[in-house]
Amino acid sequence: MQVAIVTLFPELFTQFFQTSLMGRAKESGVVSVHYEDLRPHGLGKHLSVDDTPYGGGSGMVMRADCVVAAMEAASAALGPGEPVHRVLLTPQGRRFTQADARRLAEKPRLSLTCGRYEGFDERVRSFVDEELSLGDFVVTGGEIPAMCLLEAVIRLLPGVLGNDDSAREESFSEQCGGLLEYPHYTRPVSFRGLDVPEILRSGDHAKIKRWREEQAQARSAVRRPELVSAPAPARSKDKR
Repeated sequence: MQVAIVTLFPELFTQFFQTSLMGRAKESGVVSVHYEDLRPHGLGKHLSVDDTPYGGGSGMVMRADCVVAAMEAASAALGPGEPVHRVLLTPQGRRFTQADARRLAEKPRLSLTCGRYEGFDERVRSFVDEELSLGDFVVTGGEIPAMCLLEAVIRLLPGVLGNDDSAREESFSEQCGGLLEYPHYTRPVSFRGLDVPEILRSGDHAKIKRWREEQAQARSAVRRPELVSAPAPARSKDKR
């Protein structure tokens, strides 16, 4: 997968792509990353990429001409090939889900644009494929949401986790019916009066499987009841 990141702070991503699974993915060539610094696309002596909003109001708005120029440069930097799928990180976007992570993991070329200040000039939205948000809250910039999105996507790419089955049976997965995952336990058997359920030590795999399904259902009903009533995610045709 080729990834381009449009940001005023490319240095924030340096350590991210040197650490743990993201570092492994980049080092192994599963992912290549291009950072497109927004600042050189700015205007005037100070290379400004923002301006005061028409109609008045507080804060500064990121200029459409500067942002779109950076997005186009980022796409060009990835070279010829399939179209680059452009994503805008903004609180006004559709909420990002595990289904989105699976969908974006199928894209060979991905561009993420990180906002700052009061937000983007509305016209920027005409030059992206979709807008995504991590949830109903606002942060200072789109860089941390971009990292969250990238980790959710890249960990699904073949070879990144080491064992591809690790991503198949987890919360929100097809194998879990879109529900929360069942509880996990490991040693010690007893810890401060809390014991590992006996059924998990029984060796009866059929009973263990049934227990885990029941636990996933019960846990989801309490913590995320909307998942219980939602239709299960469609199973992927990927037979890897």
